[in-house]
Amino acid sequence: MSKVFNFSGDEAFCPGRALYPSPKESSLFLSLGHHVDVYFPPCKRSRVTAPIIFTEKQKKLPSIDVLPDECLFEVFRRVSDGKERSACACVSKRWLMLLSSIRGDETVVSKPSPSSETEERSIRSAPIKPVDCIKKGEVVEPNGVEVADVETQDIEGEGHLSRCLDGKKATDVRLAAIAVGTATHGGLGKLSIRGSNPSRGVTDTGLKAIARGCPSLRALSLWNVSSVSDEGLSEIAQGCHLLEKLDLCQCPAITDTSLVAIAKSCPNLTSLTIESCANIGNESLQAVGRFCPKLKFVSLKNCPLIGDQGIASLFSSAGHVLTKVKLHALNISDVSLAVIGHYGIAVTDIALIGLQSINERGFWVMGNGQGLQKLRFLAITACNGVTDVGLEAIGKGCPNLKLFCLRKCAFLSDNGLVAFAKGSASLENLQLEECHRITQAGLFGVLLSCGKKLKALSLVNCFGVKELACRFPSVLPCNSLQSLSIRNCPGVGNATLAVVGRLCPKLTHLELSGLVGITDEGLFPLMQSCEAGLVKMNLSGCVNVTDKSVSAITELHGGSLEFLNVDGCRYVTDATLVAISNNCWLLSELDLSKCGITDSGIASLAGAVQLNLQILSLSGCSMLSDKSLPFLQKLGQTLMGLNIQHCNGISSSAVDLLLEQLWRCDILA
Repeated sequence: MSKVFNFSGDEAFCPGRALYPSPKESSLFLSLGHHVDVYFPPCKRSRVTAPIIFTEKQKKLPSIDVLPDECLFEVFRRVSDGKERSACACVSKRWLMLLSSIRGDETVVSKPSPSSETEERSIRSAPIKPVDCIKKGEVVEPNGVEVADVETQDIEGEGHLSRCLDGKKATDVRLAAIAVGTATHGGLGKLSIRGSNPSRGVTDTGLKAIARGCPSLRALSLWNVSSVSDEGLSEIAQGCHLLEKLDLCQCPAITDTSLVAIAKSCPNLTSLTIESCANIGNESLQAVGRFCPKLKFVSLKNCPLIGDQGIASLFSSAGHVLTKVKLHALNISDVSLAVIGHYGIAVTDIALIGLQSINERGFWVMGNGQGLQKLRFLAITACNGVTDVGLEAIGKGCPNLKLFCLRKCAFLSDNGLVAFAKGSASLENLQLEECHRITQAGLFGVLLSCGKKLKALSLVNCFGVKELACRFPSVLPCNSLQSLSIRNCPGVGNATLAVVGRLCPKLTHLELSGLVGITDEGLFPLMQSCEAGLVKMNLSGCVNVTDKSVSAITELHGGSLEFLNVDGCRYVTDATLVAISNNCWLLSELDLSKCGITDSGIASLAGAVQLNLQILSLSGCSMLSDKSLPFLQKLGQTLMGLNIQHCNGISSSAVDLLLEQLWRCDILA
């Protein structure tokens, strides 16, 4: 048919002759029998018009699109130049997906260069292999020499690129583009996928593209990706042997099958995080402990299939290399803690959170296991099995413990806390939160028991600490304590501060936040007892503190004070700002939110020649007005951050002017 329509008139049809000599060829264009000839009687030249020719040509597809995927695959795997591959990927989605499906070992690199053959042959003594005999997956140098380890050498210097896809941006097409595009720009080293597009989200197809195109991948995070299954993660195991960090969160379709594949194929794995993955269980931990000799960090949270068997297998196999462990909301018993206490010889950090099935015996056995000799950090949160007996055993069994954090442990009393402090020979930092059976006696007992080593003590929301008429004999003070934080403990008052002042003369960081029971009467003696000079002072929420105490702080510690927070101290007025401007030389951060200051106080602050404030918060200071504008502009010469939110007296035009003039300062308004 095309010969008929393309007839230009320069030739004549031959009467009695077949139009197509081959019967097979005629059957492709004419709906006639295989052996039927078409006879044309003598006639004049054809009068076929041109528009018919153009219409027929427009309907024909480009020849490259007629090729099947197999042919295009063979073409694309011979395109070795990165720019050329990226250009091909921009043609169509079909080309992009085909390019992303090509593994690195399937690419043929052939760059014949006659000028370089002589030089290469003089350097290499390997036998030459003809280019046309190259097998699939081989990499060839310009002289035709096969190099089997080129890919491995290149990967060692790659993997510095990071990509993060969130929400709607997380699609298979984007992953394919990343796989193709990052190959020539250093290689993809870190990939994070958080959520996915609701209509066309990330599936196994996208993960396969990463596995085939990014062999340098070292860190992979999958959060809330329900469409990714074992098929995609198994491809990662096959293609990304350099993987070091794997983070899986809310991936219900991933099971032990792919985790076992990762463990067997990725010996460099050092960090594993599994959270809310309902189908991952003990088999994965067994494989990871057995096949990952470099494993350092493991975090397991809310995985119902993980039990004592998995934890025991993990620590019995990898306890000599594991250094950091986090176990959160798991169905494990005392057996797991016993195994950790015995086999965790390399563990330095442990966090145990919400382990409701563990009782007193588990913590006691863990402390007496004698395996946690290197433990330096221990955090226990919401574990009802923590009692005085178990905590005392932990203190004695962990001689190098330096930081201990205890939260929401309702059955711990003063006796257990003091016994723990006496047994912990190296304890430097103790943090207690929502431990309501701890009283003032427990607090002071810790200070007396750790007098030579404790550097920081923190109490948060401990409602059992109340004012008691305690008399202490002449004892050595806790000269090592430098930081004390008491937050939202409503029972703490002036009497407690008086004892603290006697026991802790070397304080440099003091936080008394949300203590409505303290006044100037109790705060002033404490300030006088701080011999080392305060560097940071936080009185936020101490509503009964006035200018008297804050001014005394500036007079006694103005030469060392760098941070001062009096947020919510309504009785702090301009007098405090005058004292700050006269006494503070090193102050860099000042929070006056919701204080009773006016424009006059800001003027005094701006007039201090030696002051070099960097952060100033005036949020909620309702008595400030536009009159403060020139003083704020002067302070803004050194400020990096200024908060004037909820200052209703400052007009929007004044705020706009500040934003324009203080362009180097980050202003919240």
